[in-house]
Amino acid sequence: GAAAAAVLACLAGGVLLPPLLAPSGPAPAAPQAASPAPSVPSAPSETPPGARVVEPYEPVEIGQGALLGLLPEGRQNYVVAWGGPEDFRESVEAARDVVGDSLRPGSLSFGHSSSPGRGVLLTGAYRTETEPARITVTAGGRTWEAGMVRLPGNPGWGVYHVDAGGTGPGTRATVTAYGPDGTVLARNDVTGPLW
Repeated sequence: GAAAAAVLACLAGGVLLPPLLAPSGPAPAAPQAASPAPSVPSAPSETPPGARVVEPYEPVEIGQGALLGLLPEGRQNYVVAWGGPEDFRESVEAARDVVGDSLRPGSLSFGHSSSPGRGVLLTGAYRTETEPARITVTAGGRTWEAGMVRLPGNPGWGVYHVDAGGTGPGTRATVTAYGPDGTVLARNDVTGPLW
């Protein structure tokens, strides 16, 4: 079909980085409470941190009519298909033979795909010991909060995705995965002809 199947495209390795440092200096004095105030539950955040759990082979819409699917065969195995449900099924079947680890621990891959008349999707896999709370992608002079999906259980990997619209990645991209406490779990700085 008119689809592009991205099976672990552009597996550039990432680097495990140390935690971000908190600002130093004396802590501000805590105000004295006159009397306990009734607690008011906070409103839920618009999008909860962390990855959405999906079933193997489940088609996930990631923008511009593209479908993303995670495969349990091997590790870090996923497809992106632009041609609708039939093309998605064909892409999954073609990717079932991919087995083994494609990423070293503590790293991220980076890839991009597009279809004629549509924009650009940025995707990649992550393999981290701690589940990322969020992943950002900086490319083409912009920074996005990526969506994330993973398989049930504790697979130790997942996939991020960004609908970049008409913005191509240019010649440089940085993908960063953050832990629940804000530490950098992994970072991948990619350079070269990315478009």
